[in-house]
Amino acid sequence: MSDLTLLGADAVAVLVLTFLVYFPRYRRPDMVLSIMSINVGVVAVATVLSRADVTAGLGLGLFGVLSIIRLRSQELDQEEVAYYFSALALGLLGGIRVTPDWIAPTLMAAIVATLFIVDHPGLFAGVRHQNVTLDSAFTDEVALHAHLEKLLGADITRLKVKKVDLVSDTTSVDVRFRLPEDRRST
Repeated sequence: MSDLTLLGADAVAVLVLTFLVYFPRYRRPDMVLSIMSINVGVVAVATVLSRADVTAGLGLGLFGVLSIIRLRSQELDQEEVAYYFSALALGLLGGIRVTPDWIAPTLMAAIVATLFIVDHPGLFAGVRHQNVTLDSAFTDEVALHAHLEKLLGADITRLKVKKVDLVSDTTSVDVRFRLPEDRRST
């Protein structure tokens, strides 16, 4: 497979990932910029590294350091981390020639298809997660569970008390819940 074909496959994959899967679901232009730029940067560096005397291990190590710095500079949701690293992987696949020729485009398609399916809004419709601070101190988990079900109008599937402050009469809780059918949106 020619370098141009491989670069084209990467371009198609990252454009589909970004504009047909990610952006319609999350509507974050700043992440579109991040996803596209990390992909182009990785393709460029991977292409050069695959043709230079520098080992791929050094290049991957540099990308690892850059990714850690980038991800620590702003808090990203887990979904955004998945898209970010998928763009990175697509860039590596687009910049390094592997044999047989069909492997890189197949892996690119698998990455995009996985995110499309696993991050589809209908897959976990009604499942929610929130950090809630209540204006009452709950020391009884059963009472807390019942209060959250009533407050959220949902079936609580998991809760984890983060902090109970008896002085200021507050409770902070990480709660996971499922909305009833009539309150779900996809």
